[in-house]
Amino acid sequence: MIKKLHLYFLIAGACVSLNARAQDAVSYQTPPKEIADLLLAKPTPGVSIDGKAEWILFSERNSYPSVEELAMPEYRIAGLRLNPNNYSPSRQTYINNFSLKNIKTDKTFPVTGLPAPLFASNISWNPSENKIAFTNTTQKGVDLYIIDLATKKATKVNKAFLNVVLGSGLTWLNDNTIIYRTATKPASAAPPKPLMPKGPTIQQNLGKAAPSATYQDLIKSPFDEQLFEFYGTSQLVKNTGGIETPIGKPAIYGSVSLSPDKTYMMLETIRKPFSYLVSAGGFPSTITITDLTGKPIKVLAELPSSEGTPSGYDNTQNVPRGFDWRDDEPATIVWSKPLDSGLIKKNVPFHDAVYSLSAPFTGAEKELFKTVTRYRGVQWGDANLALIMEGLRSKQTSKVSRYNPTTGAVEELYSRNQTDAYGNPGSPVTTKNKYGRQVIHTVDNGTKLLMNNTVGSSEKGDLPFLAKFDLASKKNEIIWRSLEGTYEYVSDVIDPEKLVLLTRKESQKLVPNYYIKNLILRIADRPVTNFANPYPSLEGITKEKISYKRADGVDLTGDLYLPKGYNKHKDGPLPTLIWAYPREFNSAADAAQIRGSKDKFTTISWASPIFWVTRGYAVLDNAEMPIVAKDGKKPNDTFVDQLQLNAEAAINKLSDLGVGDRKRMAVGGHSYGAFMTANLLAHTNLFAAGIARSGAYNRTLTPFGFQNEERTYWQAPQLYYEMSPFSYADKIKTPLLLIHGDSDDNPGTFPINSERLFNAIKGAGGTTRFVFLPYEAHSYRGKENLLHMLWEQDQWLEKYVKNKK
Repeated sequence: MIKKLHLYFLIAGACVSLNARAQDAVSYQTPPKEIADLLLAKPTPGVSIDGKAEWILFSERNSYPSVEELAMPEYRIAGLRLNPNNYSPSRQTYINNFSLKNIKTDKTFPVTGLPAPLFASNISWNPSENKIAFTNTTQKGVDLYIIDLATKKATKVNKAFLNVVLGSGLTWLNDNTIIYRTATKPASAAPPKPLMPKGPTIQQNLGKAAPSATYQDLIKSPFDEQLFEFYGTSQLVKNTGGIETPIGKPAIYGSVSLSPDKTYMMLETIRKPFSYLVSAGGFPSTITITDLTGKPIKVLAELPSSEGTPSGYDNTQNVPRGFDWRDDEPATIVWSKPLDSGLIKKNVPFHDAVYSLSAPFTGAEKELFKTVTRYRGVQWGDANLALIMEGLRSKQTSKVSRYNPTTGAVEELYSRNQTDAYGNPGSPVTTKNKYGRQVIHTVDNGTKLLMNNTVGSSEKGDLPFLAKFDLASKKNEIIWRSLEGTYEYVSDVIDPEKLVLLTRKESQKLVPNYYIKNLILRIADRPVTNFANPYPSLEGITKEKISYKRADGVDLTGDLYLPKGYNKHKDGPLPTLIWAYPREFNSAADAAQIRGSKDKFTTISWASPIFWVTRGYAVLDNAEMPIVAKDGKKPNDTFVDQLQLNAEAAINKLSDLGVGDRKRMAVGGHSYGAFMTANLLAHTNLFAAGIARSGAYNRTLTPFGFQNEERTYWQAPQLYYEMSPFSYADKIKTPLLLIHGDSDDNPGTFPINSERLFNAIKGAGGTTRFVFLPYEAHSYRGKENLLHMLWEQDQWLEKYVKNKK
């Protein structure tokens, strides 16, 4: 297999280097040891804790799979990527070991009975939290195992292989019965691809508008339709003690949802015709209420394909949407309908109405309330309290209102711009009700909500907090906040009355670990985990949150990392890597807010630029690149000009601090950050080199909008042209390293973006290099690919930045 990969990489290199200098590397390379060791460091285990904080399930995983694993058979249809041999998604991150810890006794136990090798996922605790279900994926199929906390043993309980193509769907009916989907036929029975198709693939449109995002991996032929129907079809079963009982008939189940009293099911079944323009989630579907045997009781809706959704972020189809169970009642369905025909610009007093229907589902639907903007859901409490969420993406606004289900009264509690991080009051703390559903918990005799903000943005950086929100005064009173010098957030509220919390705490020197905290007794925090530092080689580097101002007065920040032992007076300015991702704002004040914390423990993912602090670079990570609406215009109307202002401000600050060499600055980013990088190199001479990974460089390839830009190409053709670095490829003379996964699955960032930009720069005589990573999606995973990617980036920075001639 490795020889085949070597050949693939050689061919790819030859293709992009035709009539130009041959690539230096045609086989996998490894970066310097200090970088490779950081990438391959074993991550700390995942943590899942029961509601009483008695047991912890530790989930261990390897750092990265091999490229050979990514190269396993894969079908890409209906927006899905699936393994044709086992009815499961083809790209997953698996758990390779479990262990259990009793928090009271502080003892850790291995879990016996685990299959070897273990490829686990989809963890699910039963209602009493004394059993834990998980799936294990093999080459032939997906099995279901249950861990019994009493015996610490895992047991396989399924007879038929599971079908998890459209979701795992593990649903506990009670402590001993679990519902899931199974495959109806062996994978080997999949329809073979005919050498001679029945005819050409034909699509048509008869005058009806059908704007759509640029999704990848869509259905492209009648054969794809056959494959989707085969792999998507499953049989619902309930398993009690290893005995599987079928529920209803096989169907393409998009979702399966149990009523709070566990008497009914709401099923979404996908039906034909399958779309060639949208992914499976937008196919025509039927929403049905059934009993636990699968017998239909009520058809709630026949929903059309989402192809007809009007263009524009706050527009929606003129059909019911958002079907869900009401958590505080036995069996009541809630959904919404647009009152504006789905067009948000229509001048109406209310844009959505919300309805309900209760068991036995024979009566008429009941209108509950209406929303002034677009309805986003309800968080239920009890018969007297629920919270309504609504807002507008186009205006970046959100609003939360108090709703009394008994009286129907609606009262606004707070509204804010979604980019106003300082004004975020947090999310209501919930507890389980008698149905086992999470509902809003009130304190102080029902007068206040407990609000948990796990970020806690402030003028001093992120300081998470727990607060009490007074429903009468509509004011938030912070009752606990992370101390400065640390970053600690509430992971779970164990007891909301006694204010017993589970927190996760870290600092620059303190490895992230979990603690039990008691706000009333004020006793010392009790550690429940003791994870060691996975990155000892980073000890001694310095991290600082720096603030600076761009020329038009907008305040900016970034996370500055400097090498161990660095002294600017002795060592002088360093070669510098600036890494960023632009964001749009309707408010300059919001754009200026401080985000992030200087007190977080430094961790590294494959995508991080921090690797290069070990190579003698200054690294400015999370450099703010706000694009702000000005003078009544939309943010993107001055996109390129604002990028330049942001970059100049960062460079000036690093130079003024004496840590960054103005002549040896590199800029880089991934996805929209790559788009930013190419634009900066096309329009400025500020940088010595650039690194652009998996970007979109020609906006005409996303003609119905991109990022937070909702205007179409035909509404703003000049904007699309000017924001496309491809339009100015002949101006890119600064060395640009382009990297892209050949299997990118992200809407809009088709690999052709990098291919064509490389060819354009090459044709205009620029300095560029294109690395095409085999089998990689938008987020990279293969160990060999990642090591090679880091080698490429290191070589580029060493040649064109650190040792710039």
